[in-house]
Amino acid sequence: MPPSKPRQSAVHRQTKETDIDLKLLIDGSGEADIKTGVPFMDHMLTLLTVHGFFDLTIKASGDTEVDDHHTVEDLGICLGRALKEALRDGAGIKRYGEAAIPMDETLVRICLDISNRPFIHYEVKLKETKTGNFDTSLAKEFLRAFVTHAGITMHVDMIRGENAHHIIEAVFKGLGKALDTATTIDPRLTGTVLSSKGSI
Repeated sequence: MPPSKPRQSAVHRQTKETDIDLKLLIDGSGEADIKTGVPFMDHMLTLLTVHGFFDLTIKASGDTEVDDHHTVEDLGICLGRALKEALRDGAGIKRYGEAAIPMDETLVRICLDISNRPFIHYEVKLKETKTGNFDTSLAKEFLRAFVTHAGITMHVDMIRGENAHHIIEAVFKGLGKALDTATTIDPRLTGTVLSSKGSI
């Protein structure tokens, strides 16, 4: 059952370190127009968008001459806020989502709950500190900022893997797929939230 009105939002965040405009449509077709100033994040966010069947537009600039940390973290903040705003009170959504993503030698599992209780467990051990010019530790920083501002409980487990690019790519694909499931409208809920408390 499609939502009664488009689940979409727009977020603008400007600080002394970054300037980000982001538009999100949850019930999209996987269209991505993403320019963050961090090419690896452009790639990862495109994967999330395509595999989550969202539409996502991002135009961002930041102090990447220092490093990519501020831009990557603020992208997580903005995407989290956008998702929370687009879902409103969470009425009708399935709420839970999971995905196990293989990529060559890699297998990653994502389990999440749109619970309004931010938490991340990130069990991913990478041998490489860089993939191209990207600091691989920033993947966790993005996810932590995202779940904090979206109100999501998320567990990320690397079951196996060697190549850092493959592992992080599987994480973002899995996040997209898990969010696709969790944000799907369940007609059995008839406009209510999936909670014994009556609210998320």
